[in-house]
Order: sequence, then structure tokens, then C-alpha cells
Amino acid sequence: MDYIPITEEGLGKLKEELERLKTVERPKIIKAIEEARAQGDLSENADYHAAREKHSFIEGKIQELEDKIARAKVIDKSQIRSDKVVFGATVRVRDEDNGKELTYTIVGEEEVDLSKNRISVKSPIARALINKGVGEQGEVITPRGERYLTILEIKFE
Repeated sequence: MDYIPITEEGLGKLKEELERLKTVERPKIIKAIEEARAQGDLSENADYHAAREKHSFIEGKIQELEDKIARAKVIDKSQIRSDKVVFGATVRVRDEDNGKELTYTIVGEEEVDLSKNRISVKSPIARALINKGVGEQGEVITPRGERYLTILEIKFE
């Protein structure tokens, strides 16, 4: 069984979502199914079929979250001592093509938030930077060609 690297914050969000599905969404959809059943003939009851479909989706999502939580391996960023880019690093880079400076935080797939520049450890940018230090370049292959990112700073916050 492969583990899923995640921060404490990310694991907390998964647990909150699981709890919400179990305590709010599941009871709500079960009630909707019961109400639809009370309407009579189920073969032509669109409300019943829609509720059953939503119930199936919620149960699948619950199973998925339980699996991810069971396989989660919490990485404590404050305990990382590295001069290289690894999971949990916040990396400031310069795009050598346009001179722009960008900052990315390398996180698990469950914590990706592009609006906050939180990218997956499995993303092309992260893979290009992993195990490199300040001053080194990572080559990112994009549909428009190669991009070269020079690492300016590595922090663990």
C-alpha cells in the first residue's frame, strides 16, 4: 500500500470533509430517498433515481476519503532540515525565459491550491525542482517547450 504524503493541515481538511459527508450529507440524502419512496412507483420516479445516484456518489467519496486518510503519512515541515527542494518546501524561483520570480509550495496531491501557488509534489514543476538546491536550475517540459527555473530560495514554514 503506497502512502500519501500530506501536511497536518491537509489531513485535517480530509477528516473534516469525511465528517461532513457522514454527519450531514449522508443523513440528508437518506431522508430524500425515503421521501421519494413514499411517492409510490419507483420505476418512473425521477426524484428517487436522482437521490439514489447522489447517495452512491457520497458513499464512493466516503470510501475514497477513508482510504486516503488510512494511507496518509503526515510530513511535519518544521522538522525538515534540508538545503534541497523536498516535500513541504516553499521555493522562490526565477523563470529564465521572462525573468519573473515565482514562489511555489510543494504539497501532496490532496492539498493543491493553484490560487495559493501550492503545487503537487508530482507536478512537472515540482519534479523539475526536487533534490535541487539554491542556484541550481530545473527544466520543466511544457507544451510550448522547455522552461528553465533557477532556484533563488528554499524555506520550510
